[in-house]
Amino acid sequence: MRLLDRYTLRELLTPLGFCLCGFLVFWVSFDLLTELRDLQAHKLQAIDVLQYYAVRAPEFVVTVLPMALLLAVLYALGRHAKHNELTAMRCAGLGMWRICTPHLAVGVLASLVSFAMNELWVPDTEQRAELVLKKRLADAPGGMRDTLVRNFGFTNARQRRTWQFAIYNPLTTEMTEPKVDWERPDGSYIELIAKRAVWTNGMWTFYEVWQNVYLVGGDRSAVPQHRNFFDALPVPAFSETPRQINSQVKIATRLSRRAGKRADVPLAELWSYLQLRPELTPQDHAWLYTKLHGRLAAPWACLVAVLIAIPFGAGLGARNVYVGAASSVGLCFGYFVLMQLGLALGSGGHLPPAWGAWLPNIVFGLLGFVLIVRAR
Repeated sequence: MRLLDRYTLRELLTPLGFCLCGFLVFWVSFDLLTELRDLQAHKLQAIDVLQYYAVRAPEFVVTVLPMALLLAVLYALGRHAKHNELTAMRCAGLGMWRICTPHLAVGVLASLVSFAMNELWVPDTEQRAELVLKKRLADAPGGMRDTLVRNFGFTNARQRRTWQFAIYNPLTTEMTEPKVDWERPDGSYIELIAKRAVWTNGMWTFYEVWQNVYLVGGDRSAVPQHRNFFDALPVPAFSETPRQINSQVKIATRLSRRAGKRADVPLAELWSYLQLRPELTPQDHAWLYTKLHGRLAAPWACLVAVLIAIPFGAGLGARNVYVGAASSVGLCFGYFVLMQLGLALGSGGHLPPAWGAWLPNIVFGLLGFVLIVRAR
């Protein structure tokens, strides 16, 4: 890395760190003032409050990282322009793209970090925060029952297998009163009705289970042709894993609400859900694929913010500082408005899912690219 790159990188990372810390302190302070009564009602101690906000921090960091990058790039380039350092670099034969290579590299790296956090930590933030919030109330009635899934069913359309159960515990992978039925290639129909089932040794094991077999063309509401009872019945042929079942539960809940416009469903859950549901209604197809493209497009807001900030930050020495900063912040605000609008239109089926998710990146990314090219 050249000396100039190290210098510009240092000048960028310092304000970026201050911006992130400032946003974090402001957010914690504001949220603490509004949620203090609720935290006290849950009998949280000081260490619990710190853990609560540490658990919620990834979601906040992902949200404010593009704006923090925008302000940091504006400040860093504004200082370079104010002290005529950009002019000296240009006179030395360096183009704007070469000067801003460290800024663009940080934008790409921030996008990758945002994507990783969005997939690995952010989706479970709300659930983990809820566990911390209720840790002092673990002995209260119903404290652990919030994690149980009741009276749920789903269909594995690829293998023509239907699952139903009365209670499912995602933490222990134990089912109560499961019922699984499917059609075999020869046309016969099998039904398993058990008292409980557990995922163990990489397969589902059913306990106190009746296996009913209906022959080809048989009436499934009539008495089965064969009926066997097993104390324990391992079924390695079932491909449905607890992770896929958890995805079915989570996405089915979100589909029933249809309220969220954010791309808040992890790619792993979307993929697991689509593996079992190849055939979708037009409404479900629009919602799921908008979420899929939204998960891929959202992290690149960091790079778009850098592209928007570069031309305005580089011109702060020649223009009013407040005009340049306000213009770039206004463009970023328009970006986020268009992003939410695109996700809403894509989820509703009014735009193709890919267009709804990627249009803001394309429009504002090209705008930033054109403004950098025109910056002389």
